[in-house]
Amino acid sequence: MLKAYKYRIYPDRQTREYFEKCFGCVRFMYNSMLADKIAYYKEHKKMLKNTPAGYKAKYPWLREVDSLALANAQLNLQSAYKRFFSSPDVGFPKFKTKHRSKKSYTTNNQNNTIYLEQGKLKLPKLKNLVRVLEHRPLKGIIRSCTISCVSGKYYASILVETHIEKLPVKCEKVGVDVGIKDFAILSNGTVHKNPRFLRKAQEKLAYLQKSLSRKVRGSNNWKKACKRVSKLHEYVRNSRNDFLHKVSTSIINENQVIVIEDLQIKNMMQNHHLAASIADVSWGTFRRMLTYKAQWYGRTLVIAPSSYPSSQLCSECGYRNRETKDLSVRSWVCPNCHSEHDRDINAAKNLLKLA
Repeated sequence: MLKAYKYRIYPDRQTREYFEKCFGCVRFMYNSMLADKIAYYKEHKKMLKNTPAGYKAKYPWLREVDSLALANAQLNLQSAYKRFFSSPDVGFPKFKTKHRSKKSYTTNNQNNTIYLEQGKLKLPKLKNLVRVLEHRPLKGIIRSCTISCVSGKYYASILVETHIEKLPVKCEKVGVDVGIKDFAILSNGTVHKNPRFLRKAQEKLAYLQKSLSRKVRGSNNWKKACKRVSKLHEYVRNSRNDFLHKVSTSIINENQVIVIEDLQIKNMMQNHHLAASIADVSWGTFRRMLTYKAQWYGRTLVIAPSSYPSSQLCSECGYRNRETKDLSVRSWVCPNCHSEHDRDINAAKNLLKLA
């Protein structure tokens, strides 16, 4: 199986300059290939099959960076085109910008050109080893490495092929109902509160954004203010991911079968009163974590169809109460069997029945 290890790295000045050059060349290659494809299609109504080799002849400075990084930029563009043609919800590939796009590049491990030992990382085209904060040991065969820069901090995400041992088989099954008031409500009664990381940082974020708006765009003070805003967003993102990892891991460890509903998040985001709160809870990321962790550790993840009325059914007798479509109804009494239900726990119990 494939597994990624992400480490904080501390490159020296010369290595940082090389990384920045790689980020720029990869962005240039992606944009140039995309622009040529668009122009060629407008003229000939056919898809242009271009490769990095042609651009290296025209721009010799592209040879100063890792060739595999440029090849991966081509693969990323091809994959963006495939997603555009295969899914109606995915938009046309966009050009990458210097200030808004993620600064990263990916290189592959050919002939053992990438290795990590004694807190030092070897990368292709680099003579100097990069110091790594190796907070956990690397296990497996290295396939690729992605270097990224976030808020002035550099990271190396190393993809390895490794064997992951399955967890012991359990008898427990659980239904998981996700929400905004409480993040996750389990059918066994366990409730994981919603930490609301973005809302807690909203006041400080507003202050930093206001300070940024007063700076002259492009000035040194403007760049410093941008970095402060970026650091706060990074803190919120890391806090949220840490919370999601802990909740998903605990659910995977304690249950053999997990049932979760298939939410139409894109449609729900159309509600402007709830859009920010829905984005903050990251249901999509939580489901993705459950999916790959279930595959790793031998668990079964059941996705309930979006048409399944988990909140409307009585978990005791199966009576369907359509009045619970109103989100303000947090508890109700079944007219048929007179059972009292908490909206979220009842939905989780109904999801459990699908197991």
